[in-house]
Amino acid sequence: MNKEITVMLDCLNEVLQLTKKLVSIPSIVNTSGEKDIATAIHHQLSSLPYFIANPNHLVMAPTADDEVERYNITAFVKGTKRLSDKTVILMGHMDTVGIDDFAQFKDLACRPAELSKAYSAEKLPANVEQHLNSGEWLFGRGVLDMKSGLASHLYLLQYYAEHPEALAGNLLLVAECDEEDSSHGILSALKILKRWKETYRFNYVAAINADFVSPRYEGDENRYIYKGSVGKLLPSFFITGQETHVGSCFEGFDPNFLAAELTREINYNPLLIDKAYGETPAPPVSLKQTDLKPSYTVQTALSSFVYYNFLIHSWSPKEVLEKLRHHAEIAFKRALDTFTERYLAYCQLSSETYRPVPWTVRVFTYEEFQELLVEQNGETYLKHMKEFTADLLADSTLDLRMYSARVVEEAWKFMQDKSPAMILFYSSLYSPRVEVTGKNEQEEQLIEALEKAIAKVQPHYPNPIVTRNFFPYISDMSFVAMSDDEAGSQAAILNNPAWGTKHYVNYQDIRDINVPVICIGPYGLDAHKKHERTETAYSCQIVPNLINEVVRDILK
Repeated sequence: MNKEITVMLDCLNEVLQLTKKLVSIPSIVNTSGEKDIATAIHHQLSSLPYFIANPNHLVMAPTADDEVERYNITAFVKGTKRLSDKTVILMGHMDTVGIDDFAQFKDLACRPAELSKAYSAEKLPANVEQHLNSGEWLFGRGVLDMKSGLASHLYLLQYYAEHPEALAGNLLLVAECDEEDSSHGILSALKILKRWKETYRFNYVAAINADFVSPRYEGDENRYIYKGSVGKLLPSFFITGQETHVGSCFEGFDPNFLAAELTREINYNPLLIDKAYGETPAPPVSLKQTDLKPSYTVQTALSSFVYYNFLIHSWSPKEVLEKLRHHAEIAFKRALDTFTERYLAYCQLSSETYRPVPWTVRVFTYEEFQELLVEQNGETYLKHMKEFTADLLADSTLDLRMYSARVVEEAWKFMQDKSPAMILFYSSLYSPRVEVTGKNEQEEQLIEALEKAIAKVQPHYPNPIVTRNFFPYISDMSFVAMSDDEAGSQAAILNNPAWGTKHYVNYQDIRDINVPVICIGPYGLDAHKKHERTETAYSCQIVPNLINEVVRDILK
């Protein structure tokens, strides 16, 4: 590396080689590969003279309360150009999604050169073939999401470890595991960030993620940088009906019928799109819809379970519950109206006597449901559920979503009025939304530094570099800043059946860090797909320069 930083770092080859090295280590989430890549990064950094002299500045730490053995790498360099408490966090994940989608090329998924050679003999989509033949794109699992971004961070940390005299303030790296599943990595790393904040008197002024960016639409030539991040919730419904023999179907009420009407109401509904600051996330869509019958019978199901992906820009978990309750009531009434209409038509056809439909719209949030059950059953209910959830934890076949459904299903047994109802709850990790809009001095400084960095680097790259407000994918950016107030986040806690048993997040840890975060990441296509690829010029040359310019400006 050159000692003096000029207008542009000449870093393409070094970042590209770092990327290939990281990609060569398979690090699929929830496998031993997460430990392997952390070990490799720790070994590389620990061999640098700076970390030999300052071993406490580099930590390889296991995740907390995790069923998988895996590790984070946290490291920092204290600059000597000007001593300061100002600290910029560079963050990026080491894990990837799986490789089964590579099919016959599965064994080559983490070997870019061999994979490209194999692809050259295949019939490929036109744009994939063009990129392959250009020699300007790197293919393989993790090249885009997000090992080229992590490589940029490592390059910069290593540069300043070798030349701390060129750094004012402090540069801190968090290379986290488990981003692709449950974010155990960043949630565990918060503890170290808090400890270092106290021990070294760090003032965290900005965080920069380097997760991937892609075109927003076909023909989009922009390269995006994101201020803040979309949030994600998984609103779920436990739906009960009235069971009956299928030969007497109108004597009962099929919960699958209710579930279908609910999905019809929620899926793709523009009224449930949280547009903010001129940007629009994708609408909600179902991710699972099933009844809970264990086996075939000629009786209608007792209950159904559905959950939906729900992206937010400005709404809190509390607001989402309120909106979904309203739409669930609409769906419930429509289902009852349709049922009544069809029952009347059946009675006319069969000459059977019509009896008024006895059910009414009933939608509860889980918090309300719990309060009602405690009121009706007292300590008997609480004691039973404590024992039940403890036993349920032993069932390793249940993911967090199904665990939550089983808890609600068991609780329903204590309900005195068992007429059809919907119970609305959250059954997974809440990834908080993050707004970086200039609402305080730190955000203003970060936005200004970003704008200056783009202006400085843009002349060196032909495509427009454009900023937007919300990173559109789920990322660990959600766990270093908090835009919700206490009431908003509390709704995600009180309405999660797994809270405190199979699931727990210390949101106070996030508030204690609460640093404005942006995403300057590699550009490419087909993340999580077999043709995953990154454009090397932007990803390995422009990205590290943009990050470096922001860091230097923030810390000056």
